Amino acid sequence: MEQKDLDNVTEAAQTPVPSSEYEREPVPKSSLLKFRDFIGMYAGEHCAGTEIMLGPLFVAAGVSAGDLVLGLIVGNLLAVLSWIFLCALIATRSRLTLYYQLEKICGRKLVTIYNLANGIMFCFLAGAMITVSATAIGVWFKFPMPGLNDIYPNSAGWVAAVLAVGILISLVAAFGYKQVAKFANISAPWMVLVFAAFGIIGIKQFINVTGAEITSFADFWHLAETRIWKGGEPLPGQVKFTFWHVTFFAWFCNMAMHIGMSDLSVLRYAKKPWYAAASASGMYIGHFMAWISASALYAYQLHLDPSNTDVLPGPMAYRAAGLAGIICVIIAGWTTANPTIYRAGLAFQAVMPKASRFKVTFATGLLATAAGLFPAIAMKLLDFVALYGLILMPMGAVIFVDFWWMKKLGLKRNFAQLCRKSFNMAAGITWFAAVAICLVLVKFANIQIFFVGLPGWFIAAGLYILLSKVYQRNAYIPSTSKEAE
Repeated sequence: MEQKDLDNVTEAAQTPVPSSEYEREPVPKSSLLKFRDFIGMYAGEHCAGTEIMLGPLFVAAGVSAGDLVLGLIVGNLLAVLSWIFLCALIATRSRLTLYYQLEKICGRKLVTIYNLANGIMFCFLAGAMITVSATAIGVWFKFPMPGLNDIYPNSAGWVAAVLAVGILISLVAAFGYKQVAKFANISAPWMVLVFAAFGIIGIKQFINVTGAEITSFADFWHLAETRIWKGGEPLPGQVKFTFWHVTFFAWFCNMAMHIGMSDLSVLRYAKKPWYAAASASGMYIGHFMAWISASALYAYQLHLDPSNTDVLPGPMAYRAAGLAGIICVIIAGWTTANPTIYRAGLAFQAVMPKASRFKVTFATGLLATAAGLFPAIAMKLLDFVALYGLILMPMGAVIFVDFWWMKKLGLKRNFAQLCRKSFNMAAGITWFAAVAICLVLVKFANIQIFFVGLPGWFIAAGLYILLSKVYQRNAYIPSTSKEAE
């Protein structure tokens, strides 16, 4: 990198947020971000309050210590590689948002449907993060909190806490990606230490209550295998987890971001594709250390009272680390919701390109806040995340095929832009058919939803190629059109 470019990047990181987030144009070199900005963003987003909800899943599913550790190592590595080789390679070449890239391929009408669906799902996801933070505030101010089976808010204190957290998060997201990254960089290092403390405290609690003597790693591993991640039968209503379950869960729980290409909007700010390796900070701090730490706390809770199967992030963090645990969960919810609301704002911005991005993003945050008032969304988070990733996955395959393979197959790239079409039937049918096929496999072939994403991607890619061959064969291309690169 030349010194001039270095100066531009430094200046871009330190100057106020520009009025434009480059919603419909490539990000210029002067606005590219440093590798460390992505480390903070991914660490903050994936070392979050929701990890205290996700981690206990493994204990509830009866996973063994060996399957958990090895599965998380492999699955998180596959996720990082997906960010680098599927998402970042395209993001750093086109430097366009996911939504504008899809518009060039699929047409305005199809992308409007996609953007509305994507933005709404992002709002629900951000709402779940706001709910998590509110559970910590509930411990602090001692107002009644919803139970696992509650659908509606159950107290004025709960409503006030959700509104306060949601409005603050919305303001940060509305100021743009640089403010999101800055907030994450400030918060992430402290949160990592607290999550590490959760794991250390949880294991220390087991040592104290069992009287185990730990003088070597072998002693610790024996404790892990016999007291914490014991294997055996799962809790009632849960599916038994093996190495493969853990691997695919870790790989595909963020399928919407890497395979589904949602992070094109974020990684377009990266100077090089390998900057996506920063996602490892989220995977191995958040989806490895934090999940293991949270599962240790939950295993200890079950050890003390097998009937207490509730998973509430705030109270669990408070039992482990007191006030520091509460503050960690509050801020961790913020760092997850911030980039989620930012992405949702871009989705709605693509539907209303003339509207102010700040106003659209802030309104999006308020919608997420309204969703956060209803605790049922957070309590069903695993099912929602799985379905969300599955719905977005086919469009990720469409983008990948269109960017890398269409010319090699003698087909036209960016077909909707080239032919001035508002609805690319090949892409639309691919999206709806691939999702339908995957859901049929889940429903009637008894394949768990995290396992259908991989074959579903190849189904979507194959469908798009075949349908494009048919659809483009007799398509009219205006004489003034030039194929877009």
